[in-house]
Amino acid sequence: MGKKTLIPIGPYHPLQEEPELFKLFCDGEIVKDIKWETGYNHRSIEKLSESKTYDQVFFLVERICGICSTSHPFAFANAVEEIAGVEITDRAKYIRSFIGELERIHSHLLWVGLAGHFLGYNTVFMWAWKYREPVLDLFEMITGNRNSYAMFRVGGVRRDIENNKIPVIRKILADVKKKTDLLTGAVMDDPVIHARTKGVGILTKQDVIDYAAVGPTARASGVAIDIRKDDPYAAYPLVNWKVITAEEGDVFAKAQVRLLEMYESISIIEQCLSGLEKTKEGDINVVVKEIPEGSGAGRAEAPRGEVFHYVVSDGSNSPARHKIRAPSYVNIATFKKSCIGQTIADATISLAAVDPCYCCTERLAVAYDQKSGRKIWNAKDLIDLSTGKTSELKKNLIQLK
Repeated sequence: MGKKTLIPIGPYHPLQEEPELFKLFCDGEIVKDIKWETGYNHRSIEKLSESKTYDQVFFLVERICGICSTSHPFAFANAVEEIAGVEITDRAKYIRSFIGELERIHSHLLWVGLAGHFLGYNTVFMWAWKYREPVLDLFEMITGNRNSYAMFRVGGVRRDIENNKIPVIRKILADVKKKTDLLTGAVMDDPVIHARTKGVGILTKQDVIDYAAVGPTARASGVAIDIRKDDPYAAYPLVNWKVITAEEGDVFAKAQVRLLEMYESISIIEQCLSGLEKTKEGDINVVVKEIPEGSGAGRAEAPRGEVFHYVVSDGSNSPARHKIRAPSYVNIATFKKSCIGQTIADATISLAAVDPCYCCTERLAVAYDQKSGRKIWNAKDLIDLSTGKTSELKKNLIQLK
């Protein structure tokens, strides 16, 4: 075999909405190895959280990801409410799950559109994004925003969904379902899409287990994991739905899982609306006066998979420690398996198939002194600082008890 050719994708590339660098080492047209470089977009959100009140942190973590902006407040709320020992009202549970599932629909539609665009099939791109507009309009009607909905708070939600809006919501949902039927039929039956996605970017069931992949990336390879079922929260134990899986593990299977999940999301939303009709309007909050000392782990099933927030409280009005893990942090690493052996033309759609969010994933690798340019800490030093601080907090909490 001759010398490998390096083909970079990123850090700034039309395929990617955010900066990230993938180095493809190719022999002719075949990808033989991949190296991935991160750290272009670190925003220090975990550290910023320590300087915000618990109420302010909701607005901060919404901005970790623009597409799944409610999944982080969901996980953060679950973590803090675990510390406080709070059980929210059924109406708040229905509203939270309603927002979460509506976001899943808009995120999956966005991904399907982008996948069509990456394949050069811009008709699918235009259809999917056009059908996504009523979903965003629905968000605007309910929350005032098409994105970053600012609906969550400790103990419940900030705004109610009035019962008189439910008929309008149901009418919009019925139209979304019809459009989803058209889009799903177009994707599932199109021979060009089949040719470009079947057998491409395969991730086996064992690969998923080895890399601890989550969300549609895992479910498309036959691993039926979903936090909504495995560790139920909000209204998910109150409604009926099923986990969508496929076995092939290729790009087509990932598209199939996302398309079929939208139907489950519509069903969950319809059941949440019925639940709202049976509960009292305005009963959306439990008063939480303070967050006691302790720690809590919050999990939520974002459109891309499990979001995890770990919060340590020292009894003040701000988190003492806040650790966040988004689904792309584990899913992006699976490219090492799905892309090697593919052609260069198929590598990009294989990369896109896990619906990566790079700003969710970023971690600081090296800290430099701004004036001198001298390296202060590397990644290991930063990890040691973090674990040392966590150990110190734990020791202090034990002594206080």
